[in-house]
Amino acid sequence: MSFWQALGFWWRLGFISFGGPAGQIAILHEELVVRRRWLSERRFLHALNYCMVLPGPEAQQLATYIGWLMHRTWGGIAAGVLFVLPSLAILIGLSWVYVAFGHLGWVAGVFYGIKPAVAAIVLQAAHRIGSRTLRNRLLWALAAASFVGIAWLKLPFPLILACAAVTGAVGSRIAPTLFMVGSGHASADTELGPTVIDDHAPRAPHTVFRWSRLLAVVGVSLGLWLLPMAWMALQLGWAHTYTQMGWFFTKAAWMTFGGAYAVLPYVVQGAVEHFHWLSATQMMDGLALGETTPGPLIMVVAFVGFVGAHAQALLGPDSAVLAGALGAALVTWFTFLPSFLFILAGGPLVESSRHELRLTAPLTAITAAVVGVILNLALFFAGHVLWPQGSGHLADMDLAAAAIALTSAVALLRYQRSVMQVIAGAALAGWLLTLWPA
Repeated sequence: MSFWQALGFWWRLGFISFGGPAGQIAILHEELVVRRRWLSERRFLHALNYCMVLPGPEAQQLATYIGWLMHRTWGGIAAGVLFVLPSLAILIGLSWVYVAFGHLGWVAGVFYGIKPAVAAIVLQAAHRIGSRTLRNRLLWALAAASFVGIAWLKLPFPLILACAAVTGAVGSRIAPTLFMVGSGHASADTELGPTVIDDHAPRAPHTVFRWSRLLAVVGVSLGLWLLPMAWMALQLGWAHTYTQMGWFFTKAAWMTFGGAYAVLPYVVQGAVEHFHWLSATQMMDGLALGETTPGPLIMVVAFVGFVGAHAQALLGPDSAVLAGALGAALVTWFTFLPSFLFILAGGPLVESSRHELRLTAPLTAITAAVVGVILNLALFFAGHVLWPQGSGHLADMDLAAAAIALTSAVALLRYQRSVMQVIAGAALAGWLLTLWPA
C-alpha cells in the first residue's frame, strides 16, 4: 500500500473511531486485517499485545505502531496524530458550546440526564476489566486493597500502582501461576488469505533495532517535551496554570495503565480536588462529551484543559475562548507525546521478539488494582449525581437521577447496549424532564 492510501485511511479513522478502546481496536482489525489485508492476524495481535502493556491509549498506540510498521517514522506519526486530531477539534468546539450555552434550560437538562449514565458507564468499565482480570482470590484481594487505599486511606494513585507492581513482581517468584492471566485475545490461527505484511515477510530495515536510532528517538522526544515546558516555566513561571497543566498531564501520561478509566481517578484528584481547574460536576460533563466523540476516551483531558484555562481567562477577559483552546491543545500535546516515544523507540525491539512477547506479572497486578480504583471512581461520580447537595442521606437522594443511573446500568450490564445508545437515551430523558411541570 502507498503512504497516501494509508494516510486516507488514517484520516477517515479519526472520524469513525467510536466505541472506546474495544470498538476502536475492532475497527482497526476489521479494516486492516479482514478487509484490506494490509497485515496478518498474527502481526496485528503481536502489536496489540505490546500496546496493552504500555501506559497510554492502546488503540491510538496500535494505530501508530501499524503506521510505523508500514511506512517508517512518518507513517507512525501520521497514524497517531490523525487518530487524535479530529477528536481534539470536536472537543474544543463542544467545550465552547458547554461553557457558552450550558446555562440554558434544555442544555442543562441534557447534561442532567447524561451524568447519571456516566456513573453507570464507569461502573461497567470496572465490571468489564474485572471480569477479564480477577481470576483468583489474590487478584480480588489486590482490587479490594486498591479500593480501600484510594477511597478511605486517600493514597495517591501512583503509589497504588507502584505497590501493585511490586506485589506482582514478588508474587511472580512465589506463586507465578496466580499472575498468568494472559491477554484475553483470540488466537491468531485464522487464515484469511495473503497479506501485504505477512508472518514470514522479511524484516524491513527500519524495524531492525539500532542503538543510534533509539537514542535519536529518545533525544527528539525529550526535546519536544522540554522546549515548551522550559519556555512556560521561564516565561510564565512554574506556578502558572499552563505550566502546571503541562507538568501534571506529563505525569498522567505515564500512569494510564489499564486505559483511560484507570487514569481518571488521578485526573480527578489533581484537576478537581488539588488544582480546582474544574468541578466534579464539570468533570462528569466532560467525560460525557468524551464518550460521545470519536478518538481515545483520554481525550477528556482536552475538556479539562479548555475549561480550566477558559475559567481563568489566562489570555485576558477578551480571549477566554482562545485561552481555552490553547489549554486543550497543550494538555493533549503533553498527554500523547509519550505514546509516540513508546512506539517509535520500542517498535524495533518488539519486532525482534515477535514470538516471545507476553504480559508480565506486574502488569497483571496493576490491572487488578485498577479495578478497585475504577470502582471508587464510579462511586465518586454516583455520589455527586445522586446527592448534589452532598448530604448523603437517603431522604435527600435525587430520585430522577437515580432512576436514570439504574436504567443505564441495566441497559449496559444486562442488555449489552452500546455506550452511545445509553447516552442518547439518558440525554433524551434529561431533556424530557425539563418539560415536566415543576
